[in-house]
Formats: sequence, structure tokens, C-alpha cells
Amino acid sequence: MGGDINVRETQSGGILSSAGDHLPREVSHQPSSMQKRDLIGACVAHMLHDGYTDQLYALLPIWQAEFGLSYAGLAIVRVLYYGTMGALQVPADKLIGKFSFRAALSLATFIAAVGYLVTALPGGLPVLCGGLVVAGIGSSTQHPRASLLVTQAYGKQSRGPLSIYNFAGDLGKATLPALVALLLPILAWRSVMMLTAFIGLVTATALLMIIPKQRAVSATRDEKPDAYVHDGKGFGLLLIIGALDTAPRMGYLLFLPFLIHAKGGAAATVGLGLALLFMGGALGKAVCGWLGQRLGVVRSVILTEGATALLMLSTLALPLPALLVSLPLLGIALNGTSSVLYGTVPDLAPKGDTGKAFAMFYTGVIVTGGLAPIAYGIVADHTSRSLGIAASAFTAAVIIPLVLGLRSVLIKLEATHRAASNGS
Repeated sequence: MGGDINVRETQSGGILSSAGDHLPREVSHQPSSMQKRDLIGACVAHMLHDGYTDQLYALLPIWQAEFGLSYAGLAIVRVLYYGTMGALQVPADKLIGKFSFRAALSLATFIAAVGYLVTALPGGLPVLCGGLVVAGIGSSTQHPRASLLVTQAYGKQSRGPLSIYNFAGDLGKATLPALVALLLPILAWRSVMMLTAFIGLVTATALLMIIPKQRAVSATRDEKPDAYVHDGKGFGLLLIIGALDTAPRMGYLLFLPFLIHAKGGAAATVGLGLALLFMGGALGKAVCGWLGQRLGVVRSVILTEGATALLMLSTLALPLPALLVSLPLLGIALNGTSSVLYGTVPDLAPKGDTGKAFAMFYTGVIVTGGLAPIAYGIVADHTSRSLGIAASAFTAAVIIPLVLGLRSVLIKLEATHRAASNGS
């Protein structure tokens, strides 16, 4: 495992000439104030869009009662947003790549907010579904554009800022779903959706003021030495692991509100449970980033996925107070793996094209996250909710043998870069 640990240290230390950034190298030397504004803008966008994604969980029980949906039906409704967002990552990113980061992120946020505004309109399930599709279109460009904005701004030092960007997303997951859950007992759900849409419109305007004016993003990729250009095999395995990692997380979130209700929790308790899980997830981004640097990618993933499987199964038997106490720990394990994997994307980007690699990575992660709950929902509909959660835990355990294959790729990569450095 020593080579694995060295790989993490190499990534943090910037052994790659530009952290996989395919944009002109000189842009990474912009003034510090410009870098901070870029990072703040990316974080604000990430908070809003991740909050938009996970606020749906607080609404699922209400939609199930109002529209008479099964677990699989709820997952399908959710996938209209989540699947649209994931499927359009690459094409939407390519289309909007002609715009500046400032314009792209503001426009994307505006469209997502309009989509949620549509869901609040009367018209029943068809209008709700149409609004979720529009919101998914708007959110499809946030991850690759904002990630590339941070990578461009910080160049070789982008791993730390990318971790802050990821952490900001979890803050959105912790706050917006909790706000929605707390408001639902007071306001009608359509009124709550109108409020979140207003928050999105305000955020879209704020992004125009936060992110500095820039030229449009260049599509030209830096030419790197052959030693730093990858064939994509390692990235393909990383993509598979990342996709499977998100499946149990999304599956468990589908069942958590109902699990809390079954143990006697009210709507406010559901909001508290989601907030505890997401706050643990935010902490997991920082804790597991530190863990990855010391234990290496493989050991860290084995630890987090093993903990995920065990904690998921334990929540089935725990009483409600103990369940709530365990949710922050489960959140750390659920999101911890993603923080370890995400920072490796620039280093394993095929041919050094970081922008495309981020878009592809998020496509796999988001599409899997959208489809997996449908599969888990079908399992639950035909068996029980407990077996649906058990299936989610089993998926987390399956990742453990897969990540052992990634270890050899990381060791080979580190050895190649070391040889190139010694020869230069």
C-alpha cells in the first residue's frame, strides 16, 4: 500500500504539471482576489444546486400521498430531475462552454429556478414532472463548469479549493432540505417550492456580481508531456467505482424519510434526520480527504464503504433516537468516498482533458444515482423496505473488491510520473 499512499501525496503536491487543467496555463496566475471570487461563486452555485437536488427527499412522502405513487414511482418522478441533470452533463457542458463561467453558471441557475417555479403551478402530476425536467436541464452544467472554474483559477493548487467546493455542496444539502421539511407543516408544498424557486432566482443574480467578468472558456487543451497523458483505463475504473458509490447513497435517501416515519418520527423529524445525515456528509468530505492523504485511495475507500454497509444495516434495528444519533456517522461514510475519488479525476483524466473528464465522471455518478433508486424501489415494492435498504448496503460492499483493481493503476501512474521527473 506504500505506493498508494505516495500517489495521494503526489496528487496533493501537484506532481501533474497543471492538475489536469486543459485551459491555458497562464490563467492559473490570476490575482488572489480573482481566485477567491471564482471559488466563492462556484461554492454558491454548488450549494444551491445540491440543495435543489436533495430537497426532493423531504417532498417524497407528500407526493406519494397526493399522487398515490409507489416507491418505484417516486424514484421515477425523482429521476426526471436527477436523470435529466446527469444525462445532459457532457452535451450541455459542451454547448454552454462557449459562454464565460459567469454567464454559464448564472444562466444555469436561472433555468433551474424556473423549473422549480413550474412545479409549483397547478396542473397535477404532469406539470410537476415537466418542471422537474426543466430544473434538471438547468442543473446539468453546474458541476462540470464550476469544477473547471476552480481548476482553472488555482491550477496545480486546485485540490484544496476543489475540496472546499465539494464541502459547499454538502452545506446546501444540509440546509435547503431541512428548510423545506420545516416549512411543509406550515405551508402547502407548492408554496414551499415557490420559495425555493425565488432563492434560486436571487442566487442567479448574485452569481453575476460574485464571479469576475472573464473571456469565454477556451476549448484548447494544454499539450502535456507523454508521461502525463493517460489512456483512460484508470479513469474508466474510477468512473465505475464513483458511479457505484453514489447508488447506495441515493437508495438509502429514498427510504430514510419512510424509515423515520415508521419509527414514529414526524415531518420535522424527517427534516432533522436529513440535516444530520447531510451535515455528517459535509464533515466526511473534510475527514476523508485527510484520511485519503494518509491511508491512500484504496484503504480509505475500503474503510468508508465497509462502514457504509454496516451502518445502513444497523439503522434498520435501531430505535428512532439511536437512529438519529447514527446518521452523522453514516453521512461521513456515505460521502467520504466521493471526496477521495473526486480529487483523483484531474490526475486520471484521459489525454489530460479535465473539463471532459469532470463531465463524464458526473454523468456516470448522476445517472447511476438517478436509476439506482428505481431498482431499489422495485426491490422494496416486491419485498420490503428493509430489503431495499439491505440491497443498498450490499452495493456499497461490492465496491471493496473493485477498488483493489484501481490500486495497481495508481501505483503505475505514480511510478511513471516519478520516472518522468527523474529524467527531466
